[in-house]
Amino acid sequence: MKVIVPVKRVPDTAGEKNIDPNDKTVDRESVESVLCPINEFSIEEAVRLKENHGAEVRVLLMGPESAQPIVRKALSYGLDSAVQITDDTLAGSDAIGTARAIAKALEGEEFDLVIFGNQATDSRTSIVPAAVAEILGLPSLTYARHLEVDGDKVVVHREHEEGYDVVEATLPAIVSVVEAINDPRYPSFKGIMAAKSKPLDVKSAADVGIDTGAVGQANALAVLTEFEQRPPKEAGTIVEDDGSGAAAAQLADWMQSRKFI
Repeated sequence: MKVIVPVKRVPDTAGEKNIDPNDKTVDRESVESVLCPINEFSIEEAVRLKENHGAEVRVLLMGPESAQPIVRKALSYGLDSAVQITDDTLAGSDAIGTARAIAKALEGEEFDLVIFGNQATDSRTSIVPAAVAEILGLPSLTYARHLEVDGDKVVVHREHEEGYDVVEATLPAIVSVVEAINDPRYPSFKGIMAAKSKPLDVKSAADVGIDTGAVGQANALAVLTEFEQRPPKEAGTIVEDDGSGAAAAQLADWMQSRKFI
């Protein structure tokens, strides 16, 4: 079995994010970049398939050369190899442009299963996995909280507000997982050292046949036209209850003024 795990370099979720006023995209140089935390859950599922089914697992990342440490971090969990798509024409791609690029990259790879995280912490659109499946004409199993592979079939428990549905598809297929699916392990020291020498193929957009007229900021369907910095925090309003009932009216007025009621 061959499994591919797409991962993403994102700004540290605990860091202060800023918008670059020049191109109105996230300023990724102003904050430390990390492996998307949600990718740790998709990586863990891939590692379990490697342990239980002998799967060969490959990392896929679309990003600049400076994202290579993120690829190595993903490999340190015990994955086998990686491919990094690096090209200036991909910068500023929106969710659909990203899906187009990843789908084209996957066309040049052998795989039975592609395991995404259900979203990235810097955008949270949850669009890319399903869009990739649509472009490739493959089954899309989203919001998986449990994953099993049985022969040529994959079965997931698809999470929703009222519980979960059991969904089955024939391989090859695209799956996106939620955080409830597992408890990710930490990379071992041995894994960290081994990751430094594992195979990493770096390819350009042309190498994998990406149509540069369909990706990048210039071809994005979602465009940020205006933004403002978040205002500084202000002191809160304190309502003291003196037993007269005035506090309840004051609280109701405050909530109404902010359209909570």
